[in-house]
This record gives sequence, structure tokens and C-alpha cells, in this order.
Amino acid sequence: MTAISTSGTVPAPAIRHVDPAFYRPKLLQVGVIVWLASELMFFSGLFAAYFSIRAQDHPWPPRGDVLDVPPVLVATILLVLSSFTMQYGVYRAVRGSKWGFVGWTALTFILGALFEGMQVSDYIGRPFGIDTDAYGSAFYTLTGFHFLHVAGGLVGMIIVSARVLRTPRFGHRTMPAIEFLSYYWHFVDVVWIALFVAIFVLK
Repeated sequence: MTAISTSGTVPAPAIRHVDPAFYRPKLLQVGVIVWLASELMFFSGLFAAYFSIRAQDHPWPPRGDVLDVPPVLVATILLVLSSFTMQYGVYRAVRGSKWGFVGWTALTFILGALFEGMQVSDYIGRPFGIDTDAYGSAFYTLTGFHFLHVAGGLVGMIIVSARVLRTPRFGHRTMPAIEFLSYYWHFVDVVWIALFVAIFVLK
């Protein structure tokens, strides 16, 4: 309860000055969110173009444009697993384990590289190309841009892991880069799940 002075008036409560630095989001976090939002809009535009072409082109896919789903499903499972290994690597980093993070990131890299290799093998085995028809153009544009994003994530793993190994004091200085890498990798994973459903499931 607020004490009442002898004069009968209630004193004004003390005002505590708040330091905005404690409540202001970090610039790196804001930048990552804005950049991922732009990437989301980019892929949303590709999806919109894909479904627009699909609505105008019948049958879909055209006869002869065969999709071999089982290998792509295996590659999808590998990419989903890599998201879990990436997150566990972040967990190990939070616990202060440098080699725990590097080890789980290396496993994530292997799973991502296997995904990329299986996608290249899938491209080679396709009976249609990017210039065959509208379906081929849409297929290779969507999956190709995702392929490049996964490759960028693999390069990011090498850079962040090398930085972690070089730093003598593993801790809060390296965590922003680790978290940024995990956000990006989870984003790439979610985008591929949407691609897999749109292209290989909703025929």
C-alpha cells in the first residue's frame, strides 16, 4: 500500500527510468528476420507462378514428364533429419560445448550434402529439361533455387564452424552467428517440405 503523508496527500509514485538497450532487439536478429521475410516473399512468388502455370496447363504434369517420387522422399527425410541435428548442435553450443557444436554441424553438413547429391542424381534421371515445356521450367526453377539455398547453407556451416574453431573463447560472441545459421537452415527445410508437397504430392 502507498503510504499517506501527514498532510493527507498521496505522494506520486517514484518513476524508474528504463534503459532502452535492455528492450531493444539486437540488430543482427532484426536483420535476419527481415532477410528471411524477403526470402519468404521470393519463394511465395515462385509458388504463385507455379500454381498459375498449373491452372492453365492440362494435363499436369504433361504426359511423359514422369516424377520418380521414392528417391525424392528419401532425400526429404534426410533434409528433415538435418534440421534436428542442426538444432541439437545449437543446444550443445548453448551448453558451452565447442566440439559438440562442430560435431553435430558436421553431421548436418553430411545430411545436407547427401540431399544435394540425390537432387543432382534426380535431375540427371529426369526425362524432361528446363526448356521442354512449362512444367519443366516451373519444376527446375523452384527446385533449382532451393538447391542454391541449400548450397549456401552448407557454405555457411563451413564458415561458422571454422570461426568457432578459431576462437579461443567460445561463448556469447559466437552464438549470434550460430543462431543465424540455424534459422536459415530451418527455413530452407520448411521451404523444401512445401515444395515436396506442391510438386510431388499434389499431382
